[in-house]
Amino acid sequence: MKINTLFNKGNIKNTVFVIVGCLVSAIGVNMFLVTAKLLSGGVSGIAILIQYAFHISAGYTVLVANIPLLVLSYRKLNRRFTIYSIIGTFSLSLFLILTKNLSSIFKVQDTLLFSVYGGVLTGIGAGLAYSNHGSEGGMNIIVMLVKKKYDNFDVGQLGFIVNCIIVSLGMMINGIITALYTLMSMYIAAFVTDKVIHGLSRKKVLFVITDKEEEVFKYITTFMHPGATILNGKALTGRERKVIYCIVHISRLPQFKYWVQKIDRDALISIIDASEVDGRGFNSSIL
Repeated sequence: MKINTLFNKGNIKNTVFVIVGCLVSAIGVNMFLVTAKLLSGGVSGIAILIQYAFHISAGYTVLVANIPLLVLSYRKLNRRFTIYSIIGTFSLSLFLILTKNLSSIFKVQDTLLFSVYGGVLTGIGAGLAYSNHGSEGGMNIIVMLVKKKYDNFDVGQLGFIVNCIIVSLGMMINGIITALYTLMSMYIAAFVTDKVIHGLSRKKVLFVITDKEEEVFKYITTFMHPGATILNGKALTGRERKVIYCIVHISRLPQFKYWVQKIDRDALISIIDASEVDGRGFNSSIL
């Protein structure tokens, strides 16, 4: 990243969101996970384990553990990612230290409640960092390094193995019930992170197979307005068929299905989630 572009509007926005994400994650860790003696995934989880065992704030361990990873990132990965990872690592470490006493706020021990809220907050924090070109360091840097060297390596499996080790160690310290709650919290965090990055799918991809493709196409383009594309297809019998492809907002889905089936009662409609839609006409409120 060049110096003259370092302080442009987009980079400042990304930096703010990375820092806010780290603050949210730190609150989730100290206010909920640590209070219930739970763990998070990756390097942060290892740092929390060390905090339980030796009473050293997880923030210090996160910082020390990430220094060699940041050096490798600077040498092997792109500078933009490394700069945002440095910001994320130092922010997360600082906030983990500053919010350490939040674990003493709650007097009522509700492990289920804490695991849910801890997972939600750490998921939101990670999602804010990742969706703004940054990371909170740790496993994200390791994954990027491994992916660069071994393009076909299953990085999801690597994260799964690391988290299994963390949960196993946590079970030895705090027992199997706590470990099970930790697994649930990790799942919630991963789910929320994905939703923050990709958003809650409010658009649906529709494939319509009909013998009245011209009438259906005219209805879609005239009254529904999102636009549509007619594709060539072939049935199992070898018969040529036309397939209409379009994207519709979920609020208009019932209306779409009603009119398509009114035009052709034998029409086949296949509906799937659109995790992300970009391009002309797909960012307006009409979809």
